[in-house]
Amino acid sequence: MQPHFAVPNLAVPTFAPASDTGLPLHIVTERTLDAWLARQDGTTAGWARSMGFAGAWGQVVVLPGADGTICGALIGAGTPKTRQRQRFLLAAAAAKLPEGTYALASDLPADLSAEVECFGWLMAQYAFDRYAKTTGAKARLIAPDGVDAARVEAMAAGETFTRTLINTPAEDMGPAELQQAVESLAEAHGATVSTVIGEDLLAQNFPLIHTVGRAANRAPRLIDMRWGNEGPTLTLVGKGVCFDTGGLNLKPGASMALMKKDMGGSANVLGLAHMIMATGLRLQLRVLIPAVENAVSGPAFRPGDIFTSRKGLTVEINNTDAEGRLVLADALALAQEDTPDLLISMATLTGAARVAVGADIAPFFTDREGDAVTLASNAQDAADPVWRLPFHDPYEAMIEPGIADLDNAPAGGFAGAITAALFLRRFAGDARYMHFDVFGWSPSSLPARPKGGVGQGTRALFQALPEMLGLS
Repeated sequence: MQPHFAVPNLAVPTFAPASDTGLPLHIVTERTLDAWLARQDGTTAGWARSMGFAGAWGQVVVLPGADGTICGALIGAGTPKTRQRQRFLLAAAAAKLPEGTYALASDLPADLSAEVECFGWLMAQYAFDRYAKTTGAKARLIAPDGVDAARVEAMAAGETFTRTLINTPAEDMGPAELQQAVESLAEAHGATVSTVIGEDLLAQNFPLIHTVGRAANRAPRLIDMRWGNEGPTLTLVGKGVCFDTGGLNLKPGASMALMKKDMGGSANVLGLAHMIMATGLRLQLRVLIPAVENAVSGPAFRPGDIFTSRKGLTVEINNTDAEGRLVLADALALAQEDTPDLLISMATLTGAARVAVGADIAPFFTDREGDAVTLASNAQDAADPVWRLPFHDPYEAMIEPGIADLDNAPAGGFAGAITAALFLRRFAGDARYMHFDVFGWSPSSLPARPKGGVGQGTRALFQALPEMLGLS
């Protein structure tokens, strides 16, 4: 059967040409509004006041020219406190502005990053329109002086790719379709792709990937993309469970509703890979994606089964709905065989992570204090929130059932995100390893983040990688 999905003709957001003439955008805070109005003519000041413009965060008023056309707009930046509670001011404004081309006519408040705000503006243009007509913001922005337009566009393109992969339903985004998406990305950047499919997984010693995917009518596979031939080595491993029924430990219907996003880890690493390749970071990149569907049929694996992993560790299955760590285990075992300079996994892995930090924050695990500090600092600069959770060694006993080396789903319900991370660390070996347990979904529409699939931690990593790998 031919895959339903090819990388779509994505409407990748871009800046307006620098040669265009843009309508001026004036950024004012609640504190600076009166001073700005005092410098304007009576018509402009009177219009802004009559429209109730107070400089509140995200407030927009279009300014009329003498001939009745738009001559610019005012954007409210609120107060330092309101800016701390919000993200992507320019995205909020772009969604309210009429179609046209705009240019910043004043500086942003010092606590806002021009790169972050421009990224937000571009992402305000995003809309997932494959199945129903919908559009994002129509307003376009000329990149301000000092902003690296190509870099911001690369981040926006990577994020667009991530969101579109997650938003595509499982009927059109199975293991074969995900493979095709990787191959299209590789072709665009001159990367290479190899894939191990179906029964060949057993022949090439990927037993856990095969086990999880063997009940589906769409063959499981391990997708391996490589790019670059100089510099430090970076391997990204992304969970590619294209749909998760829970297996024989079947999920209730409500818990199954968003399981098209269970390949969000793979979508995340592919978006990050695009950012890396599009900007030509001097490193050697490898992306590994175990792509499966966790289905229910006669060959489905069972609670109580014990399997031997690629690494030789035996794993007792206590819940077939804890399948993501199984497919990642074989991929991580392969990754560490090459001793990369940095190994990162990303996965929509546990509900426990969401209980701990909510939908908006990407929890991460690392044993390296320096990496944790570097990532946290860059995440703040990128407005891409992350939070460190511990590889807490005393909990190792919780994943050791006695009958096998490891338990894929410890009983008791405590520390679920941590025990899952500890399970994965067993397969990363001695590698310099970082793991992200992401949600991959925006539950409601926010500036630059419509309800649906979303990348998490990728821009933070993209900004941090040069420092972490000694490229800067």
